[in-house]
Amino acid sequence: MSLIVPLFMRAFILAIPVAAALGSCTSVPYQVRTGTVRTATLRDMESLNMDRAAPILVRIYKEERTLEVWKQDRTGKFALLKSYPICKYSGKLGPKLAQGDYQAPEGFYDVTPDQMNPQSSEYLSFNTGFPNAFDRSLGRTGSFLMVHGGCKSVGCYAMTDYGIEEIYGLADEAFQGGQTKIQLQAFPVHMTTANLLRYKQDPNAPFWQMLKTGSDLFLEAGQPPTVAVCNQRYVFNAPTANTALDPSGVCPPDSNETSDHTAVSAPSMVHQPREQFAEKIKQILREH
Repeated sequence: MSLIVPLFMRAFILAIPVAAALGSCTSVPYQVRTGTVRTATLRDMESLNMDRAAPILVRIYKEERTLEVWKQDRTGKFALLKSYPICKYSGKLGPKLAQGDYQAPEGFYDVTPDQMNPQSSEYLSFNTGFPNAFDRSLGRTGSFLMVHGGCKSVGCYAMTDYGIEEIYGLADEAFQGGQTKIQLQAFPVHMTTANLLRYKQDPNAPFWQMLKTGSDLFLEAGQPPTVAVCNQRYVFNAPTANTALDPSGVCPPDSNETSDHTAVSAPSMVHQPREQFAEKIKQILREH
């Protein structure tokens, strides 16, 4: 009898937190959810000549608090499918530099199926992929920087539960259709010349000009640019042989060549040094 009572009490005590968890929000991380692509969005796909399972691409703009989902149409080019308001991002305009700085990342990232989290405590989420090779080459640190539901952010992009439900669903259907990775492009603002002029005195201006090069390539060609890193700089649409570059090593001489199928408005596909960027800004100001 003396043995049975302690065993019974131990089982009772262990059962208390389990029961409490099942009756509170702490049970959320263990609830598997799937995203939902809504009927109106499916109609948009049809009107835009897009297959439901076609690949997607994500673009984020901090200042405008907007996340865009672009989708490949039946001609093979990507077009804007839908925009979603960002409920909350933490920090200010500019890249994430270190763990604990509360900055949301900026740059070019890849999202793969294993970065999707259907059991998120923020309804649904996926990892942005920070830090990428570029971030690591500069010693930038941070982890678990997500796009998720809700409206709270600590270095993440919070989309509300309603918003992330469809964004997640679009990503999940693209993966089910055979896409192996989704390019995520995170920018401080829409990368127009006018916007860069507004921030020409910002210390991040040369970095943002580098991001603009990749953004321009995407908008011009309608295809996600290939992304590599050398000499601690992004390199876009490098020749196939150079896609595996050393992020901290010297860029090969041909790393800034433009592919035949790609037209660019920027003079170089490799980020320009600060002096060249400043001279370009002065030239634009003289012309206006």
